[in-house]
Amino acid sequence: MSEIKDLVQEKSIDDLNKIKAMGLSEQDFEQIREHGVSLENIKKELAIFKKGIAKMELVEAATVGNGILRLTEEEFVENASFFDDHKSNLKLLKFVPASGAASRMFKFLTAFLNDFNIEKESINAYINRKKETKLPVFIVGMEKLPFFEMIYKKLKEEIQDFDSLSRDYKNYYFIKFMLDAKYFDFASKPKGILPFHKYATKIATPIEEHLYECGYYSSTNNKSYLHFTVSESHQEQFEQIIDSEKAKVENETQTSIEVTYSYQDKSTDTIAVNMNDKAFRTQEGKLLFRPGGHGALIGNLNQLDADIIFIKNIDNVILHNNEKIALYKKALAGVLLELQQQIFACLNLIDLYTVEENQIEEIKKFLSAKLNVEVKSDFDLYTFENKIKFLKNILDRPIRVCGMVINEGEPGGGPFWVKNGQKEVSLQIVESSQVDLSNKKQAKIMANATHFNPVDLVCATKNYKGEKFDLHQFVDENSGFIVEKNYQGKDIKGYELPGLWNGAMANWLTVFVEVPLITFNPVKTVNDLLKEAHQSL
Repeated sequence: MSEIKDLVQEKSIDDLNKIKAMGLSEQDFEQIREHGVSLENIKKELAIFKKGIAKMELVEAATVGNGILRLTEEEFVENASFFDDHKSNLKLLKFVPASGAASRMFKFLTAFLNDFNIEKESINAYINRKKETKLPVFIVGMEKLPFFEMIYKKLKEEIQDFDSLSRDYKNYYFIKFMLDAKYFDFASKPKGILPFHKYATKIATPIEEHLYECGYYSSTNNKSYLHFTVSESHQEQFEQIIDSEKAKVENETQTSIEVTYSYQDKSTDTIAVNMNDKAFRTQEGKLLFRPGGHGALIGNLNQLDADIIFIKNIDNVILHNNEKIALYKKALAGVLLELQQQIFACLNLIDLYTVEENQIEEIKKFLSAKLNVEVKSDFDLYTFENKIKFLKNILDRPIRVCGMVINEGEPGGGPFWVKNGQKEVSLQIVESSQVDLSNKKQAKIMANATHFNPVDLVCATKNYKGEKFDLHQFVDENSGFIVEKNYQGKDIKGYELPGLWNGAMANWLTVFVEVPLITFNPVKTVNDLLKEAHQSL
């Protein structure tokens, strides 16, 4: 018993020594322990702030025929059919990151309420003064919004003689009621529960649209699995919608849907620092921890047991044409399944020791032609055993097939050929913040991107023996982000983990496929709900 006590005490002393070496206190140690963050992560993050993160080295943009596969409409149909023909023994799951609030969606309207005085200024004067372009679009189109009637009804109930007010007052009160915590409070709610689409007999949320999509493309043997990553405080609101809508969707799609949830693990939170790279402290003298970004969700994905996982953002849904969306999603899955069959055949040959020299050359060609992997130039000098070992290491990885749409100037990442620290070139999804845009050559490559990442992924996370990969083993730990933020009026720096479809999947086998723009209908601002994809026909 005394030996165990000594070991615990020794471990505690070791931890405290580590804390002191980082310039932290025993009180900090207690806070870190209670938060569940590891000391090694704190140490690593503080070192990253001081050293910085090397920018990614772009070689060139991935284009059609050079990293991006373009299919004809007939080939989309063929691949979708291949998927349907081979999915019966597979467990299919849809993974939807949905933890964020809708604050950014209403950011320009929140700014308007904070800076506008209805008693002293007209809305038109505000628009001219601020050179605001989004507000007039909102005002002109707001009667087409799916929630217009419910807010308008509330306004007439709450404000006496509302109909007799001037147009400015009506518009002002509409925006105020939409965002006010006493009324609709849309900016504080998760996007998933907001009214997105108006049908003839109902108004649908993104949650309901994702339920329908399960029936259209993510089901086998009339069974589907849907997983949302949510904030713990939001889960009950998700469940209320699921409880009210799921039975109806299941009946219409003839699909039983099992819905599960997970939260971003607090142990993945990262420490914030001041602008001098010292641990930032709140007014109470406490350390400040921030969520580690969507890259933390690699842990959530790692916990799921499925053969094929579709990944799509909560706000990328469409009001109609579910059959068309399903065609392209199933086609991506068909591409993945066919590649997986070929990869597994190669790995089984290797395991059975039946692979021959001429087959090694065929595997090399397959890697280059189908998986965008260039074998090292000195590969032919390897011994036969080392060739086998090298090929197995390359092939035995998780696989992702990523839809890419034509670049129309949307903010976000895109597909590029990237060179890592070992001078190896691979296909990656890269965000502009990961690139040194002060370097003219790198900036030009970034600007020449022909395609954009809509977050349209189909993933296989089991190996050729049917075992789950440990996805943490395939993360590029050097591809996180340092971000500058403001906390209670003070500038701080935060660290975000390698993004879920960026560095967190950097060492997966990756294939990019061009998909039509109809598959990409995100609602980043409330004005996006006025676009054709979200309006009734």
